[in-house]
Amino acid sequence: MYDIVILTDSRYEKPETTDWYINQVILEDTLLLEALKEKGCTVIRKSWDAQDFDWASCDYAIFRTTWDYFDRYAEFFSWFEKTQKILHFINAPELIYWNLDKHYLTDLKQQQINIPPTLFLEKGTQENLNTLLKEKGWQKAVLKPAIGGGGRETFKITKHNATEHQVHFEKLLAQEALLFQEFQDHIISQGEISLMMMNGIYTHAVLKKAKSGDFRVQDDFGGSVEKYTAKKEEINFAEKALSACPLPPLYARVDVFYDNSNCLALGELELIEPELWFRNHPQAATLLAEAVVNYMNTKHR
Repeated sequence: MYDIVILTDSRYEKPETTDWYINQVILEDTLLLEALKEKGCTVIRKSWDAQDFDWASCDYAIFRTTWDYFDRYAEFFSWFEKTQKILHFINAPELIYWNLDKHYLTDLKQQQINIPPTLFLEKGTQENLNTLLKEKGWQKAVLKPAIGGGGRETFKITKHNATEHQVHFEKLLAQEALLFQEFQDHIISQGEISLMMMNGIYTHAVLKKAKSGDFRVQDDFGGSVEKYTAKKEEINFAEKALSACPLPPLYARVDVFYDNSNCLALGELELIEPELWFRNHPQAATLLAEAVVNYMNTKHR
């Protein structure tokens, strides 16, 4: 029996070959695994889709590097629904369901969390990109799925390329809901700040910047990452965003930027499987482990 299983995906559980990226993923999970062991937990690390694993042998599961779930959403969702009847998830299932779909941004906006101007385009509707730009008065926009990550199917739309993207846009919209957001120029010039929060407490941050000629900050597209010391106003903003969640998350990454009016705004709130850059600040893994143990002890009372 195990107290907790750290969840990864099949590419990273026992890779036959490794590179710098896979080694980085394994290091991130290992830092948390060792921190949990130091707190007296029995821990195992498994891919969420492991066919040979008895999930009933664990009391808890914590999401970490399950970075293929948005490409296998139906399969993942089915597994998640079934497995939560067997063990306890961290973060809590209510938070996972809420955070899976970027419609959660509307909930945060209603609680006075600043987000970029956003249109939610629902699956099966018919829209025209040129018309949307004209109606909103935007020169540029970003189009991305409501469920997804890692820059999947994310495009910069302008009046110059809207027509060439229209056919693919229609195919996407027939299959899934999309977000259409006003393009934020400061993400290009200043970057996006990711604040790591363990049990609601700020631990460390990174600054992500897109490579020259691109707008996506993910390293999958050549983006760079550097250590960053968050300002007090940025930490306060992150704390306010977390306070607007349905439940307090044990771990979170709050992605923020300065919008076109130079006001702090929320890019995304990552509560499922965010990269947390423990390698930059290993003490954060220890803080998370402490929070997890306290949570487990409370649950078992």
